[in-house]
Amino acid sequence: MLPVAASTSAVGSANPTTKNKTPDMAAAHIGKSVKDLVTDNAVMVFGRKGCCMCHVIKLLLQGHGVNPTTLDVDEQNEADVTRQWSEFLGVKGPAAAPNFPAVFIGGELFGGLDEIMGAHITGELVPRLKAAGALWL
Repeated sequence: MLPVAASTSAVGSANPTTKNKTPDMAAAHIGKSVKDLVTDNAVMVFGRKGCCMCHVIKLLLQGHGVNPTTLDVDEQNEADVTRQWSEFLGVKGPAAAPNFPAVFIGGELFGGLDEIMGAHITGELVPRLKAAGALWL
């Protein structure tokens, strides 16, 4: 389960103490595991708090009309999230777990910024988002 300290937003990342953050968004992810978050959302972005690469990923996805669910992980929760990724993906050891930022599309690990940008440039991103149900165009 993910602790309250990790923050989420359906539109962008925010700290639970941020004024414009609605209580529903934070409450929606309290007690959910990585597996639940990945399987319950068409697009799920995990990133470190304040990560500029996560910001770029979110902007790119939003530019396509996708509002990804995001989870900003602070340092004290990073090991727990990485462990849960490893269990969910069936990989052994921290070296096999994905790095931050990590984007899951349609319940599968898609990759990080390099993979998202590469798929965007080659035109593979939009079909993948459509297949996951994140786009209806």
